[in-house]
Amino acid sequence: MKDRRGFRGNIGKEKITEESWRIFQVMAEFVQGFELLSTMQPCVSIFGSARTSRDHPNYHLATQISRGLSDAGFTVITGGGPGIMEAGNKGAFEGASPSVGLNIALPKEQRPNKYQDVALRFRHFFSRKVMFVKYASAYVVLPGGFGTLDEFVEILTLVQTRKSRRIPIILVKEQFWSGLIDWFQDAMIREGTIGEDDLALFQIVDKPDQVVDAIFDHYSGRPITPSAREAEVLMDL
Repeated sequence: MKDRRGFRGNIGKEKITEESWRIFQVMAEFVQGFELLSTMQPCVSIFGSARTSRDHPNYHLATQISRGLSDAGFTVITGGGPGIMEAGNKGAFEGASPSVGLNIALPKEQRPNKYQDVALRFRHFFSRKVMFVKYASAYVVLPGGFGTLDEFVEILTLVQTRKSRRIPIILVKEQFWSGLIDWFQDAMIREGTIGEDDLALFQIVDKPDQVVDAIFDHYSGRPITPSAREAEVLMDL
């Protein structure tokens, strides 16, 4: 019979207390996000690489997209950093609607850009990620790295499992995403890990005006803000 009494390791009582009190820091991040973003709907969350330079075509593409969204009445939300995030905030900053950055402290790459009407700061990825989803009427995903893929796959999972309402999930730049989509079809569907209908959860466009058109097409004949039932579902994210 194994003696399991020592399985807790050498975690001291002071460390356990510190971890327990950290919940209040997490609560504060949720409260500031909920109170602010709930007043700024409808919102569109934009994602893409922090490493994209200002002279790169993807930077200009993101700026055009976010300017179009802002002028169409959408608050634009990004991660608040450089690259595509900066481009997203820049286009919105120059447009008619607010530009919001959900900044996070990272060892490298993350520095707040100057195009934020509202800048929130997070220490915890998970609370920040809830803010991207909870108030988003659409997700716009430009070329990016692991973080961008993480956000894309998370919203797919939440919509697929009905933990979030169905919103437009728009990938921008077919040439970049085609290999991933081919893998979805050739590997995941073939293995039965996703269904054919799951590919309908997102769409791919190349031009800035197609993003705005896709969002308005999705909401044609339905309210852009969550219904009472959808809002209840989003409470359980």
